[in-house]
Amino acid sequence: MTAQAHEENGTGSDYAATHLNGHYSEAEAEQPMLDKVQPPCYAQIIGWGYEVPDRVVTNHDLEQVVDTQDEWIRTRTGIQERRVVAVSEETTASLGTQAARKALEVADLHPARVDLVICATSSPEHFFPATASIIQDNLGLINAGAFDLSAACSGFVYALSVARAQILAGDAEYVLVVGSETLSRWVDWTDRTTCVLFGDGAGAVLLAASDVPGGVTASVLGSDGSGAELLTIPAGGSAAPASLETVSSGSHYIQMDGRAVFRFATRIMADATRQVLDKAGVPVSEVDLVVPHQANKRIIQHSVLRQLKIPEDKVYVNVHKYGNTSTASIPIALCEAIEEGKVAPGDNLVFVGFGAGLTWGACAVKWSVPIEQPESTWWKNTQRQATYQAAAARSMWKRAIRRIYSQVEPRAMARRPVRRPEEEQPTP
Repeated sequence: MTAQAHEENGTGSDYAATHLNGHYSEAEAEQPMLDKVQPPCYAQIIGWGYEVPDRVVTNHDLEQVVDTQDEWIRTRTGIQERRVVAVSEETTASLGTQAARKALEVADLHPARVDLVICATSSPEHFFPATASIIQDNLGLINAGAFDLSAACSGFVYALSVARAQILAGDAEYVLVVGSETLSRWVDWTDRTTCVLFGDGAGAVLLAASDVPGGVTASVLGSDGSGAELLTIPAGGSAAPASLETVSSGSHYIQMDGRAVFRFATRIMADATRQVLDKAGVPVSEVDLVVPHQANKRIIQHSVLRQLKIPEDKVYVNVHKYGNTSTASIPIALCEAIEEGKVAPGDNLVFVGFGAGLTWGACAVKWSVPIEQPESTWWKNTQRQATYQAAAARSMWKRAIRRIYSQVEPRAMARRPVRRPEEEQPTP
């Protein structure tokens, strides 16, 4: 139950009355009411959705453009195919927008009620503005703040932790978390060590303030910057601004020390999972599903399966279909796990990831909401389409007004008479 539903049902005031009258002494009652009337708050995932490009690139397709073999890719990574953007209109923001729309539809929430958008991405639309701001405008989230979060493939877990903190602090009621990538545009398609790994896609979840225990119950975040050079895009930032030299040398593409990253990932995935479960007070034996970052099937096998002794049927893997979609991999996997009936109310879930930085993170989730999606009627669909069309019209109108002002204001300034100092009247 969201905070608003809680208030509408009248349980908010009942809770405050019970809490104040039943558990506080006279002395405590003299303290500010603000400390006593706020019910416990939890951050529940109430909406989810994902979007992937239509274009499929198989291992056999890659054999035609680079010196590699399908068998080598399968045995080393577990990847069979990946999705890749095919046209210029498919971008990190467009994929993120579609995933976020689906999350809002599952939650049956009007866009105007979202308070914050966090977009975790390693392949932003631009250095600035934030991709999250473009998604916010596309969806008509007129009351939401927006920012991007950069923690490479750990970004979705980081963003989920930040969203939870915003809700628990009382600064937001609904937070939209998006992981979106178009890494195919940052990959050197002549480099067989990296081009076989990455794919494009987006996933999103909507978090809501709730009085129902559960939701995102704990998080663990970490970083070791001494390994920053192990997985990086060397050029394009302030350390090596774009130039003919950086472009010709291929420094704007992903570069990776695969062996070093593999050693790091197999250790840290298991460690982070243990730590977040300890923090949440959940034994490993009571975990119902682990949704790990989908970078490499062998990493998942060596870390979550072997070190933690979690059965294979409790670890969701879809890396064979999409490759490494970085920040999008965990939310895409979560959505597919829900579609396949692997998530149910009362389940203990763990999201765990690692990435460039080096970074890592894990979240423990007590799933406390129904997974049945609301019935989609023609009337609801019409309302949603009207809402998004209105958002597009509002955005176009604002752009038009800015263009008009940019043309009119300079002319008005040019026509204003310039007063000489001697013409100025003294102030009375």
